[in-house]
Amino acid sequence: MSAISTEDYRKTAQEAIEDHVLKNALANLQQRFGRGAAEAYLNLPEGPGLRLKARDVRMEAIGNLDAVLVEFAENVRKNGGHVFFARDAGEAVSYCLEVARRRNIKSVVKGKSMLTEEVNLNPSLQEAGIEVTETDLGEYIVQLAGERPSHILAPAIHKTRGDIGKLFAEKIGIPYTDDPTALTIAARKALREKFLSADMGISGCNLACAETGHITTLSNEGNIRMCATMPRVHLAFMGMERIAQRLRDHDMLLRLLTRGASAQEMPTYVSYVGGPAYPWQADGPEEFHVVIVDNGRTKILADEDFREMLCCLRCSACLNMCPVYAQIGGHAYGHTYCGPVGAVVTPLMKGINRAKDLCTGETLCGACRDACPVNIDIPRMLLGLRAKLAQGDPRWGVRRADRKEKVFYSLWSRLVGNRPLYDAFLRAAAAGQRLLPRQAGMITRLPGSMHGWTKSRNIRPVAGQSFNRQWRRTEAKRKG
Repeated sequence: MSAISTEDYRKTAQEAIEDHVLKNALANLQQRFGRGAAEAYLNLPEGPGLRLKARDVRMEAIGNLDAVLVEFAENVRKNGGHVFFARDAGEAVSYCLEVARRRNIKSVVKGKSMLTEEVNLNPSLQEAGIEVTETDLGEYIVQLAGERPSHILAPAIHKTRGDIGKLFAEKIGIPYTDDPTALTIAARKALREKFLSADMGISGCNLACAETGHITTLSNEGNIRMCATMPRVHLAFMGMERIAQRLRDHDMLLRLLTRGASAQEMPTYVSYVGGPAYPWQADGPEEFHVVIVDNGRTKILADEDFREMLCCLRCSACLNMCPVYAQIGGHAYGHTYCGPVGAVVTPLMKGINRAKDLCTGETLCGACRDACPVNIDIPRMLLGLRAKLAQGDPRWGVRRADRKEKVFYSLWSRLVGNRPLYDAFLRAAAAGQRLLPRQAGMITRLPGSMHGWTKSRNIRPVAGQSFNRQWRRTEAKRKG
């Protein structure tokens, strides 16, 4: 489910563009959440300017990440929890398997976690003979279908009620129905049995606080809280950047996160988890573990041009406004993270050349920056990635994506810098374009590699005379 297929971006994006059911679903989601988040920012008591303050808070924590993480780990351990720092996906998964073997874990229930998708946790647990069940309704649907999530907040947005009805009839044995209430009740019944029998609960981490040594999980279904309290072991996966230094910073980020994600002032379930249950408590795990995952984040941290991306709260606000995502959905991006955040994070983590189509496929319209609860400048970083593809960068292992393109634009730069030569070029282009096919006065096909510009649009022909020549003639007539 987590295989990387960024190389197929163009093909899968084209297929998604022709999927009108998907596009309608995404349009409804963006209308509801995208516009709602913008209004929620305006209604903040401090006003929308709080987003700029939150960005400063995030950059401060990122700048002191080593000390902040040490403080967090010390406080978790004081509360009786365990902390493991994983350098990569392999170490994160190995630690989880080690805990599972030691505690003789046979079944796992999981709350929604993009990080566990990133490290490919589920297949590893299943290979070890451990049953894994996603408990977020959308994630449960996607898991039954053998697919990856297509949205951070709404993983099954690409599925219709009919699709889900057929899936449930096949996988959990209920009579076919496309009634949302009946489907939800069927999923609740199936998942309740899993909660009651699970040996381990696994969750992600929306935010963590170094000052208190707790992680915070958010949901509207209550499933993450059940994952964290009912099984005897709770293991949380946390990206190393998902931390606030102080509790007041955590509060600010939490309020912005929920508004950016779903236009809510607060989710239905907010859980602060800092350790195992105390002896006198009836609920809670016997063991609590936090796996803090690097997996390429340190390299991003070391680069001043891209460090800002670690401020991301993974709220999906940028997806809910992005015009590109609205047309192609999440699967086209070919990895865990999609939309504008994926267009930056995936190339940095998996290889800029390998995922080059992601960062060149965005429009640079700036809607993602306007939607982001911490005002991350994603367009700037997309341009930075494109510059590396154009120039190459040994530090990131980037080779020039197209040497011919570099030669072309070098020549073009010289051409437009030489007025007489540029005028001669325009006259030649005006004459040569007469050979190109036209319809209603528009050119329908450009020659050679330029054909990409006319695959889905017609373009205006070059004017017979440049504006400068027309202006000089007009002035000459006026003075004459």
